Amino acid sequence: MTMRIHAEALLFDNDGTLVSSLESVRRCWTRWADEHGIAAEDFARVELHGRPAVDIIAELLPADRIPGALARIERLEVEDVPGGVELLPGTKELLASLPAGRWAVVTSATRPLAEARLREAGIDAPVVIAADDITRGKPDPEPYLLAAARLGVAPERCVVFEDAPAGLAAGRAAGMRTVALATTHHRDDLVADVVVTDLSQVSAQVTAGGVEIGLTV
Repeated sequence: MTMRIHAEALLFDNDGTLVSSLESVRRCWTRWADEHGIAAEDFARVELHGRPAVDIIAELLPADRIPGALARIERLEVEDVPGGVELLPGTKELLASLPAGRWAVVTSATRPLAEARLREAGIDAPVVIAADDITRGKPDPEPYLLAAARLGVAPERCVVFEDAPAGLAAGRAAGMRTVALATTHHRDDLVADVVVTDLSQVSAQVTAGGVEIGLTV
């Protein structure tokens, strides 16, 4: 069955939605935790995916250690980008069908890391909202509201594509429709208007007023 949604802008999370760097993330954060003397059981309780690094670190270390720890994880992840990023199914085809003014990438990564991953995957995003651009990360709606403002589109005319519960919560809080991708979480953990396996089940056709999105569910 194919569902259709009309929108003026499509807002994409990056890691787990457009690309996968899951193994790189695990590798870098495990090394980081070991370097900072964090017990395995404490580290295991923290949700890594879809959240800004500074929020993750704040759960594990005292405030005076956050700046140095943040710089270290960013350095580890940027150095691990070559060979550590791959396009997820459907990404290339979907993005190629969209005009520049109709989409943006909204990521919890810092700008240097986000841009490194996008370059590695060959994605030339017209607008990128990164952790550096905001004061409150997902699940707060600020990142998605900023993306809509940058594109000049009302929030209710945007559709968010996300794989993480925190990102989907941010999209809902922004008053946007949400499409969940079951690439990193079980479908039962994803609260969205529509749930698909990945972007290979999504198509887009440009119309006079925006984009008609086709979803095979």
